[in-house]
Amino acid sequence: MRYDLNLLPIFVALMEERSVTRAAERLGMTQPALSNALARLRTMLQDQLFIRERYGIQPTPVALELVPVIARALAKLDDAVLGQQGFDPAKAERLLTIAPNGYVEFVLVPAIVARLQQVAPGIRLSLTPYSNDLVETGVISGTTALVLGRIVDPPDNLVVQHLLDEGLACVVRADHLEIGDSMTREQFERLKHVNVVPPGRMRAGLFQALARQQLKRDVAISVTNFFAVAEMVAVTDYCATLPNLICRRLAHDPRLKILPPPVDLGTFPVDMAWHVRYRHDPAHRWLRSLISEVATGLMSQPL
Repeated sequence: MRYDLNLLPIFVALMEERSVTRAAERLGMTQPALSNALARLRTMLQDQLFIRERYGIQPTPVALELVPVIARALAKLDDAVLGQQGFDPAKAERLLTIAPNGYVEFVLVPAIVARLQQVAPGIRLSLTPYSNDLVETGVISGTTALVLGRIVDPPDNLVVQHLLDEGLACVVRADHLEIGDSMTREQFERLKHVNVVPPGRMRAGLFQALARQQLKRDVAISVTNFFAVAEMVAVTDYCATLPNLICRRLAHDPRLKILPPPVDLGTFPVDMAWHVRYRHDPAHRWLRSLISEVATGLMSQPL
């Protein structure tokens, strides 16, 4: 039997999006064109494949059985084609979308961009919002090349690589009247705190670390990104507990001083994940290596 290979990515998009509208947007097609493609898919695979329901479409048992087979076949085809292609970073022209969490965007992305400017000026990055729901980042569908942050319970079609383990430190105003070169547990619990609540699981990690040590924190204000913390702490007597690499950046601000936390708060992991179809993509593989090197280099620098 002859198969129209152009229909298979449409099948995968419908399976992952569970919506004709979203699948059409993702593939750059009109809804009528996608509906026509779905009709041909049904004829080719001899099954209804998707049943329309109130909030989208649901796959049939046959579709659920076929999707891992088709996804593996497409990945092998990508590997075969991309494996024949050479890649010269100095000459390459390509736009790659990545989804970094707030920590990675603050700490790693500037260093990544600086390295790209030096060795691969034609490689451009587009940042898309990070989310606990990996579907929203686009990495599960493959429209986003990489997601960087804390990856928990990834689906089978994602490859996850550990980048680094990060610790925590405290930031207060440099001329704080109560805090000298160190901070006691009692002082930490007496202070008002600035809390950072970006999307992602890192905030849960900090809350869990505080709970493990039974360390209380009186939160006066919550902000949505790390960029707001320096200004907030510099004009108040508040304290912020932040990742070490962010504190290293803030240490250059003469208005602030960095202190170790009064108890050991442990570390949290930072990971990088990508769709299996990119496993052997030369440009993608090269970018992953560059990001890993940048992360290792930052961690090796003294705090």
